[in-house]
Parts: sequence; structure tokens; C-alpha cells
Amino acid sequence: MTSLSEQLGSGEKRSAVIADALTVLDQEVADKSGLSGLAIKGGYKVVQSFKPGFVRQVVVGLMDDILGALDPVYQEAVTKKRPAGAYLLEHKDRVADALLAVTDHKAQRASGGIKGAYDKLRPLAKKQVEAAAPRLAAMMEKHATPTV
Repeated sequence: MTSLSEQLGSGEKRSAVIADALTVLDQEVADKSGLSGLAIKGGYKVVQSFKPGFVRQVVVGLMDDILGALDPVYQEAVTKKRPAGAYLLEHKDRVADALLAVTDHKAQRASGGIKGAYDKLRPLAKKQVEAAAPRLAAMMEKHATPTV
């Protein structure tokens, strides 16, 4: 079976996935409301203002780890002959844990305002990543092609 990294980790596919991931991120942040939404939007603004292009740089830097984290769920879907996006939605708890393990690992090495913003928002993260599952699932369906 072809891994997500093999399918999406290079060339034009990688560029398209990165562009869509940035769009999903922007849409998810924009959709937040209430007190937690204010915190998320404020934290995102801090991260964006850190330096121009920083969010894109982070997404590019995390892409290989993200693809690796999502691959076990994707491979299960392929093996079970299930649509990858629907399977991701059914397992959004596992997906959230896998993606947050990636960002937690990277955040350990961060410093200053970025680390502070991450630490402040981390308690809200799993719920927010699970809420993003429909957009992540659609993105997977758009880009990944199941092969056995």
C-alpha cells in the first residue's frame, strides 16, 4: 500500500496539500466563537504576527510528521475498503491525538511568545482538532488516492 507520505509528500501534490491545510486552518480559526474562540483567534494572531509567512513555514515543516501521523488511520481505511475521509471522521479522537502528538513534540523546542501561545491554547486543542475533522476528511478525500 502506498503511504500518505509517498502520495502527498512531494511535488505538486505536497504544494496543493499545504495550500489546502492553510485554508483549513484559517477557516477553522475564523469559525471559532465564544471565550475559547477569542483565545484561539488571539493566539493565532500572535503566531501570524511573529513573522511574515511563519504559519506557512510551520505547516511546511510539520507536513511530513502530519502525514506520518495520519497514515495509520488512512491505511486502516484502505485495508477495510472504506472512504478515507469517512473513516477519519469515525476515528477523529485518534486523529486528534496523533496530530497533537506532532505539535506537542515540536512545541517542546519552541520559545518565547510562540511557546506561550501554544501552552495557553493546548488545553483547548483536542476539542478543536476534532471539530476540524470534517474539513480534514474532505482534504484527505480530495488528495489521497487509495491503493492496495
